[in-house]
Amino acid sequence: MNIIVDAGLKAYIDPLSPEEYQALERSLLAEGCRDALVLWGEVLVDGHNRYSICQKHNLPFQTVQNTRFQSMEDVHLWMIDQHLGRRSLSDFQRGVLALRKKEIVGERQATEQEQQSSVAAPAAAEDNNPLPQPESLNSREAIAKAARLSNNQLVLVEKIHKQAAPEVVAALKSGTISLNAAAAVASLPVAEQVAAAVAGKDELKLAAKRVREAKRKPREESDAAGDEPDTLQTLQQRVAELTAENASLRQQLAALQAQLAG
Repeated sequence: MNIIVDAGLKAYIDPLSPEEYQALERSLLAEGCRDALVLWGEVLVDGHNRYSICQKHNLPFQTVQNTRFQSMEDVHLWMIDQHLGRRSLSDFQRGVLALRKKEIVGERQATEQEQQSSVAAPAAAEDNNPLPQPESLNSREAIAKAARLSNNQLVLVEKIHKQAAPEVVAALKSGTISLNAAAAVASLPVAEQVAAAVAGKDELKLAAKRVREAKRKPREESDAAGDEPDTLQTLQQRVAELTAENASLRQQLAALQAQLAG
């Protein structure tokens, strides 16, 4: 049987730790591959680690076809949803998966709209048991909900995903630095990010601290500079109010004196 291991699908699979891989290998050698590998045509969808070990030791295995998939997009979305349901994923990993799901769903919706607007668009094939349509992820709130993150956490994930050097991402995935620290370091030029990551945990933390302090200082200076004009304006307004009140009192006093004199 010819089985295709798609590189795009493997990107959604976190490699097992050496200990986890060895435990799975011992189990398969002792008990065989009891669970069938899931295929879509010839593409391997589920069971990548088991397939690798079976190939390594020439172990027999069974396969089962998932006939509900209609495209590779369906496969990708299915794998993303499977991983989003796992508790072992980090906040960063869930955020990246949710962002990727948004891209796939958005591309699919754009394609469907183009087909609907085309006069010569072919009719969609009927499917008696289709996959449920993925939820739309058109807002930051929807993406954060899919990833089980707050909006602020999602902002950090997006920044790291777009700007962080691979070495910083690796440090985040290994637990060397926090999500907040990684986002701060991602603000630096790539060369500085790499240098901090290579230097280790302490240097990464120091780099994150320097970024935060550099951002805080201009803000504090701006606030301090803004205090004086605001205070002066308030005092000027109060002086004007007191002057007007004093003039009114003088008029009332003059009127009272005139009455008494008459």
